[in-house]
Amino acid sequence: MKENLLHAELSEGTHPYAAGGTHRHLGEFDQEFSAVLGRPVRVQFTPHLLPMNRGILASVYVRGEPQAVHEALARRYAGEPFLHVLPFGTVASTRSIRGSNFVHIGVVGDRLPGRAVVFAALDNLAKGSSGQAIQNANLMLGLPETEGLMLAPMFP
Repeated sequence: MKENLLHAELSEGTHPYAAGGTHRHLGEFDQEFSAVLGRPVRVQFTPHLLPMNRGILASVYVRGEPQAVHEALARRYAGEPFLHVLPFGTVASTRSIRGSNFVHIGVVGDRLPGRAVVFAALDNLAKGSSGQAIQNANLMLGLPETEGLMLAPMFP
């Protein structure tokens, strides 16, 4: 663990990291958005560390008509048990998924024509490391993908 990523070092502040297009998951973002939209997509992404114990909220800016981006995501993830695309114009929040294996995705229009902002919220412990490991083990062992993972979020 890097000292600058410890909660005690981040407390009472917000810190961007992997700025300038250096985040290790950008290739995956480009790949999956391109697959969903059926055309090449390159996203701009700068994550921010917040003084909270768990949760990730991504704000991803993409070119495309906002309603079309929303519809493509809703179609693609309609059958996924852990991914929920929120109604158009609704933003995702970490408090709505805390302690769960769920991911909430929201899409809003940007003030610039032909641009959309996609928000994705997940619990980096439950959906991140541990939840993803259980989900993958379930699939590898022939169990239902959702086995042991359908816990309700810890809200409030």
